[in-house]
Amino acid sequence: MSLYAVTNPATGETVKEFPTATDAGIRAALAASDAAFTSWNRTPPEDRVKLLSRVAELYTERREELAAIVTREMGKPIFQARIEVDIVASIYRYYAENGPAFLEDEELDVAAGGKAIVRKDGLGILLGIMPWNFPYYQVARFAAPNLMNGNTILLKHAPQCPESALAMEQIFLDAGAPEGAYVNIFATNEQVADVIADPRVQGVSLTGSERAGAAVAEIAGRNLKKVVLELGGSDPFLVLDSADVDQAATHALFGRFGNTGQACNAAKRIIVDDAVYDEFVEKFVGAVTSVKVGDPTETDTFMGPLSSTAARDGLAAQVDDAVAKGATVLAGGSRLEQPGAWFQPTVLTGVTPEMRAFSEELFGPVAVLYRVANADEAVELANNSAYGLGAVIQSTDAEKAAEIADRLDTGMVYINEAPGTAAELPFGGIKRSGVGRELGKYGMEEFVNRKLIRTAK
Repeated sequence: MSLYAVTNPATGETVKEFPTATDAGIRAALAASDAAFTSWNRTPPEDRVKLLSRVAELYTERREELAAIVTREMGKPIFQARIEVDIVASIYRYYAENGPAFLEDEELDVAAGGKAIVRKDGLGILLGIMPWNFPYYQVARFAAPNLMNGNTILLKHAPQCPESALAMEQIFLDAGAPEGAYVNIFATNEQVADVIADPRVQGVSLTGSERAGAAVAEIAGRNLKKVVLELGGSDPFLVLDSADVDQAATHALFGRFGNTGQACNAAKRIIVDDAVYDEFVEKFVGAVTSVKVGDPTETDTFMGPLSSTAARDGLAAQVDDAVAKGATVLAGGSRLEQPGAWFQPTVLTGVTPEMRAFSEELFGPVAVLYRVANADEAVELANNSAYGLGAVIQSTDAEKAAEIADRLDTGMVYINEAPGTAAELPFGGIKRSGVGRELGKYGMEEFVNRKLIRTAK
């Protein structure tokens, strides 16, 4: 079986295989991207705007085709796949509309007189290593700002997403991108290491696991390359005693089980104040048990299969470990015995530190509920994690929610909504959740040369 293949997780059927790149193909991709950089970095911002605007239009025009691809590749329910395509179009439009302003020269106050400006230029070739869970979105938040900066892109996608990888490359070609500005590579891990080490490559952006991030950072560090790493998360979802419980239960449902629970910023640890715990559990578990699990091509399906049988089995092992050590299953708890990578939407309680589910990321449809006496206990438990990506606070007391937000050790906090994303909002975390930021103006600042130009008086 080829490394790059479409295996439908709803059925287990391998639909199509794709050959990995040859070493000669990787050398050609590097050469093309390097050749494109010089001219693309000198291209006026308005021409880059035209490219990104056209890319956004093509995503919208090809919405149904693109959504169907990821539903087939990784099992995303079709209505959620369409939403992902819409978000991607908004990201490319955002940088088309705001990118030129982000690139404007910054004039500095100079104590000695004269003039000094900071000019922003591209760095060169950037390598993007992207995951399968949001095949288009993860690429867009890396590619859009960096193409606007004048960088060129080599994109190595997840092995189970070859169709979406090729569809994105075709969009750039059809939008009029210069040859070499955006190049897809079906590279092996060994080839990726060689690409990172290549002196023409100036940076690496990876979204993926801690293990992958550590491996990439090690190679990049040896070769003095900058990295942006968006890694795992075990995000807390705090339901305070002042919460609107109906709203909190709804937000928790979408925040935990959207994309079949396969999101780094999903609401994985739901921490509930004792004063509202029983009411919340009744409403949340009721909502979870009513979720439609089924054919991801049907528009009313909320939860499809996991991305692969390996992912399902890994999640099952974590749940089985918790149950064997005393955790209680309030809903679900096991595989669905049918072809494909199916797992029941699951709610656990009574999870304790000796269980894997306490400290490991649960990358699938499993919510862990914790009961705490007060807000201070909620914050202490929320911060008791090696991760620090995002958090959610549910409370009708705005002052209290803001105070709690300040105390959480995370890169993002959402108040009275499900965890989400938007083109203008910076995305990223701290601790073992990674380094750097994507989206918003911060996404333009990671891989850019801030060149000082000083003129004496």
